[in-house]
Amino acid sequence: MLFNSLSFAVFLPIVFVLYWFVFHKQLKGQNILLLVVSYFFYACWDYRFLFLLMFSTFLDYSTGLAMFDAKTKSWKRFWFWLSIGVNLGFLGFFKYYNFFISSFADAIGLWGIHVDYWTLNIILPVGISFYTFHGLSYVIDIYYDRIQPERNFIDYSVFVSFFPLLVAGPIERATHLLPQIQRVRVFDYGNAVLGLRQILWGLFKKMVIADNCATLANLMFNDAAHQEGLKLVMGAVFFSLQIYGDFSGYSDIALGVARLFGFDLLRNFAFPYFSRDIAEFWRRWHISLSTWFRDYLYIPLGGSKGGMAKKVRNTFIIFLVSGFWHGANWTFIIWGLLNALYIMPSIVFETNRSNLNTVAQGKLFPTIREFFAVLITYCLTVFAWIFFRAESVTAAWIYVKNMVKGLLSKAAYVQALDFTLSTVGWALPLLILFFISIEWLGREQQFALQRLGERWKQPVRWVFYATLIFLIGMFMKTEETPFIYFQF
Repeated sequence: MLFNSLSFAVFLPIVFVLYWFVFHKQLKGQNILLLVVSYFFYACWDYRFLFLLMFSTFLDYSTGLAMFDAKTKSWKRFWFWLSIGVNLGFLGFFKYYNFFISSFADAIGLWGIHVDYWTLNIILPVGISFYTFHGLSYVIDIYYDRIQPERNFIDYSVFVSFFPLLVAGPIERATHLLPQIQRVRVFDYGNAVLGLRQILWGLFKKMVIADNCATLANLMFNDAAHQEGLKLVMGAVFFSLQIYGDFSGYSDIALGVARLFGFDLLRNFAFPYFSRDIAEFWRRWHISLSTWFRDYLYIPLGGSKGGMAKKVRNTFIIFLVSGFWHGANWTFIIWGLLNALYIMPSIVFETNRSNLNTVAQGKLFPTIREFFAVLITYCLTVFAWIFFRAESVTAAWIYVKNMVKGLLSKAAYVQALDFTLSTVGWALPLLILFFISIEWLGREQQFALQRLGERWKQPVRWVFYATLIFLIGMFMKTEETPFIYFQF
């Protein structure tokens, strides 16, 4: 069930009415309802993998209690590694089996040894990377005595499977979400309205910006061998807008839906394309994953302590693991490596925390220096996205090689403009300009529409929201388009 589908448009109001009008005085009833509808939501993808979600939930719940009640450190360690091993084992099998077996055969082949191997036609369970990381953080926190285990199985199950975040995050922490599940929730009209605005903006980003940018991006990436120059540059730019609109759009919808039910989920995006360096970009892009790796991998490895060599080593490990988390393909490894190289100067010269505030904070326009810092950071990010999007390393190399060709030709610019306009028309560039303008105006808030129009008269605000709804209806694709991060 997609957030941008008719079925979800029917599902959400029904759950909302039951939640606030039938079970509004029963916290246990509300939580049971959330668990049931979350399992139904997940089963709509493939009911067979619902049992894997249930098993993972039960495993981490049980091992959490077993660790806490263990009489000796050795038994505590046993339950901890059992949970870690089984979780990573499932993730590794479903997501990485074919990659590992084929890479092993290729490596052996370099020595002249031919190995016959079998790949499996494995269906990747949607959301497995996200709910696995929910469980891992919970188990790790219990092992290190940061939290006590949750003994109410229903409450813990809701923490793992809460439907807004189940299939593509944000990756929640037990310390943040479980207390909200356990306390009485009272309907807040203002918060619900805020949630609807966030949902609306998320749908606009996904259905208008991302899905339409995908048209030209797909044309270029699927035919890079026969294209060159600025056309391929435009293809990479359109993909950068596609993946941001798609993933941050999903996160906005997830956070907005959660607000409707009285929950505050972790923020996942903070206008990353307005970053002035790569370090700032990674503080603003997929925040829940970045902070997860920081807390559960980077810091345990020693973090920034122990000298520059260890700091550099740990940074490379983080980005390579982050790349690998996204998928079983060497393209993701290279994407992670590129970002590690990008951020390395700021690590070495210790300038990685020099841009902690918002660009042009309190001002309408950035300075010239800020503008070029943002532009350079964006260009570096777009180049890295080529490897993220390409089907293979060879395809990425062809894309980059052909992109460089023809860039110095004046005719290439005219051809690229003609091709873009003939493919997507004038409407999409204007919509992108509108989108960037709204994002820029709202960059100091949690999301673009949080406070935009606060001082407008009510009729003006309603016209603005109606315009967004009209644009969604006008430019949405006729077929339902899945969110990019469902594949991770």
